[in-house]
Amino acid sequence: MMKALSTGSRLRILDRLRDGAQAVEELATNLEMEQSAISHQLRVLRHLGFVVSERRGRQVFYSLYDAHVAVLLEEALSHLQHVRLGLGGTANAETGS
Repeated sequence: MMKALSTGSRLRILDRLRDGAQAVEELATNLEMEQSAISHQLRVLRHLGFVVSERRGRQVFYSLYDAHVAVLLEEALSHLQHVRLGLGGTANAETGS
């Protein structure tokens, strides 16, 4: 699962879906990616349990599986920011051990 989050395009898709369900076309426009690339990444994310899909007429809308995915994404992004700012440390430093 963590390997799935190591792909920038998947993170960008998940980030957009935190705002609510979106169709492939909408994601492609907002992320400036090809629809086929979005569809491929969504298949991977759906297979791993990060997103769910719902057909509405001719369109398929994707949304986060549940709130846990949003929390996981937020933690991953927060960790990346800490690493970039050099705020990381050892596990012992945080636990006081």
